Amino acid sequence: MRNPSDVVKAYFDAWSAKDEAKVRGTLAPGVRFEGVLASAEGVEACVKGLVHGMWKVSPRMTVLHRFVDGDDVLTWFEIHPFDKGPVQVANWSHVEDGLITHIRVTFDPRPMLEAR
Repeated sequence: MRNPSDVVKAYFDAWSAKDEAKVRGTLAPGVRFEGVLASAEGVEACVKGLVHGMWKVSPRMTVLHRFVDGDDVLTWFEIHPFDKGPVQVANWSHVEDGLITHIRVTFDPRPMLEAR
């Protein structure tokens, strides 16, 4: 069993590499995602949201810091939307049995929603 910090690091490494298979490998079958712009339940829905959502809107992501509290990991990172400055994001992931079971994300979406 992998520890929560390693699981979440693997998730973000897979995100950064845009590796769908590796992202799937970090998520529990019933994973739930709750975010500012969307919510999803299940691995396929969560991966689809990432691939067809964030990866298309933001070509890169930079992890700034990771905070660990038992099975909960908070990752503070930046997304870099096209033609916009970086957007600060907080991602709270809960890990059970070596897989992410719940992701909560918050950020100010206004820069991404403004017309280009």
